[in-house]
Amino acid sequence: MAYFADLILPLPLDKRFTYSLSDAEAEFICEGMRLAVQFGKNRIYTGIVAKIHQNPPQVYEAKPIHQILDEKPLVSLHQLKFWSWISHYYLCSEGEVMRAALPGAFLLESESIVKLRKNFDFPEEKLNDDEFLVVEALQRQSSMKIQEIQELLDRKSVLPVINLLVEKEVVELNQEIYEQYKPKEVRFVRLRSEFEAEAAMHRLLDELSNAPKQREILLTYFSLTANSRKPLKAKTLCDKSGATSAVLKSLVKKGIFEEYYEQTDRVGFKGETFNKEIIFNKYQQQAFDQIKSYFAEEQVCLLHGVTSSGKTEIYIRLIEDVLKTGKQALYLLPEIALTTQLIKRLQDYFGDKVLVYHSRYSLNERVEVYKHVLSNSEKGQIIIGARSCIFLPFQNLGLIVVDEEHETTFKQFDPAPRYHARDAAVVLAAQFKAAILLGSATPSLESYFNADHNKYALVELNRRYGEVLMPDMEVVDIKTAHRKKKMTGHFSERLIEEIKESLEEEEQVILFQNRRGFSPILECNTCGHSPQCPNCDVSLTYHSHNNQLRCHYCGYHIAMQQKCMACGSDEISTKGFGTEQVETELRALFPDARIARMDQDTTRGKHSYEKIITAFENFETDILVGTQMLTKGLDFRKVNLVGIMNADNLLNFPDFRAHERSFQLMQQVAGRSGRTKKRGKVLIQTYNPYHRIIQQVSTGNFSEMYREQLEERYQYKYPPYFRLIRLTVKSRDFSKTNDAAAWLATALEKVFERFVLGPEFPPVARIRNEYYKNILIKIPQKQSLGKTKAMVHRILSSFGTIAAFRSVRVIINVDPQ
Repeated sequence: MAYFADLILPLPLDKRFTYSLSDAEAEFICEGMRLAVQFGKNRIYTGIVAKIHQNPPQVYEAKPIHQILDEKPLVSLHQLKFWSWISHYYLCSEGEVMRAALPGAFLLESESIVKLRKNFDFPEEKLNDDEFLVVEALQRQSSMKIQEIQELLDRKSVLPVINLLVEKEVVELNQEIYEQYKPKEVRFVRLRSEFEAEAAMHRLLDELSNAPKQREILLTYFSLTANSRKPLKAKTLCDKSGATSAVLKSLVKKGIFEEYYEQTDRVGFKGETFNKEIIFNKYQQQAFDQIKSYFAEEQVCLLHGVTSSGKTEIYIRLIEDVLKTGKQALYLLPEIALTTQLIKRLQDYFGDKVLVYHSRYSLNERVEVYKHVLSNSEKGQIIIGARSCIFLPFQNLGLIVVDEEHETTFKQFDPAPRYHARDAAVVLAAQFKAAILLGSATPSLESYFNADHNKYALVELNRRYGEVLMPDMEVVDIKTAHRKKKMTGHFSERLIEEIKESLEEEEQVILFQNRRGFSPILECNTCGHSPQCPNCDVSLTYHSHNNQLRCHYCGYHIAMQQKCMACGSDEISTKGFGTEQVETELRALFPDARIARMDQDTTRGKHSYEKIITAFENFETDILVGTQMLTKGLDFRKVNLVGIMNADNLLNFPDFRAHERSFQLMQQVAGRSGRTKKRGKVLIQTYNPYHRIIQQVSTGNFSEMYREQLEERYQYKYPPYFRLIRLTVKSRDFSKTNDAAAWLATALEKVFERFVLGPEFPPVARIRNEYYKNILIKIPQKQSLGKTKAMVHRILSSFGTIAAFRSVRVIINVDPQ
């Protein structure tokens, strides 16, 4: 009887692919294992076994597998079920989910290897210069990788050269599988057993009397191992004896020492735990008891707790309770910046049980975290990290905490799958019958609507911990301040006054400006021209630290222009401002203050977040300027003043969620102020002090904002009353983009009628020389989501058969943010 395996391949293709198995292979292989298989003419990919059966494929003949890569499954059955849900709900392929879910090191791919043909006989004069160079190099070494040939010829496109050599039968191309993950090994040394006796030891020291450095290593070894039987690292021995590794190597060669290697983890906690008991106040206790009772009824629970109300302590106690039952806990955060503070708090409490997982971790570190979670080891009981954590191979998940659940960074934008981690976490929890808690001081309208309509349980925590008062909010009218000449740069008189006072009292200040760079627009005062990005429809942003004009979409940059590029005038001025300009102005206003900046430009390194936050926590920084990275859940004890530099650029954004987001951002950044006994102060600078949202922020009135925004959403048919699917049509050809979008919109209108909006150009209609056009489908509550998606899929299949639109890509985004 023939056996077959259905495989998920890491490709954006809708189907699984079937391969044949021998009887012995079918007996050994099980679902979730990795197999290396040939796909296409000569490419080899890693596939995940999704199903083993005895039905041969109808359309093609099943190929045999290339090799088995695992001894036991790398992907659990829970994961396969979860991948399937994500691919169906977010309208993407399982291969795309697989690429997002597995650390890259597990996705073995073949690499093209170029070799000379055996006994080739080809006249050298018939080879051009590039071909001759490749052949000459291959005569000196047995094979070369494509990358090595690129370096040899100093050019990127080397495939035409290789193809010509293949045609001339000079070289052949082979595929080689390479493994990306390498376990970390540490070198240890020990004295050979024959020298351990005292007499042999003395004889050895006498022999080395003419080699003082070698003798010193030996004496250091005896002193380090005298009272300890622990293995000794080679590096430690060299450091303590002050000798080089070459001296140690010569002792190994003489057969005095022997070296050996042991595998070690790259991830782990090296500090001590301080398992202090968490003492709740009566409001926290009340909230905790309510949450536990809702969990007993298997309900999704939303914790609406004001900033600094002690939500994290509740999360820690819930995690503690789950660990006692032997289950795993997942703590999801929206930003890597936030993990820095929380990791320390959780590791102080739980020690080695906490593992961190996010994109700033190296390939090898992510593999190790994945393996710990898969083996359900003591080390992987609590996982903390950003949205990709939901794809880890949990064995026995008991609790998911989604902190700051309103955050847009939980939504994946590119590449597919374009999932929302909060919504996916709710489904993941249901699969494991695990408890899930969504926490926020400013819940998203959708979550609060679900709680309002009894889909989720709601727990409120309305008081700050330790009876600390909510910050005093003050709105500063900068329109009037400009008119009365009471502005210094972008700082109002009132804000300067408050910063001075805070610095005098040795308190810290946070300033929030939701734009990085120095200035978003450079403008000629003579002709009005501003430099544009040649690849995107945006103006270039000025960065003063490297005196560059830079595009924030594609990375294009040029040197700062001294004259107008259009008319040659030297009257150039900057318009608008970013975090860099705020920092520059602050240094001029407060030359003695220690100022730091936290935005995308200053946090590119792996530990850069940590350095900035730690310096601020240790009071080495007086004023911290930043973008929305600052707004989320950070806890600083000495911050007494928060300044919002310009509230208007948050409000005036072409998006139906702009007002909700503005409220959330301003409330969150205000919550960083006055978290200890003294009442904090928040200053909001705006040109429009009577705007409804500004007023609601200044009074902290969430319920009024919720009711007003809900009314608008109902009127204009937006979530939570209607679901959305956005189709983005993109291509390098402007007219093709237009034609394809028009065809698609017409086809959709025939089915969904008035619930199709567009096609429309987005605010930035060209990025990296590709033109974009959006179509929005609104789905009423009573309309079947499954049938709607099936219809969209059918229309897109028809679209794919039109030859004229072959070069046009359609991106599907379900529940766009």
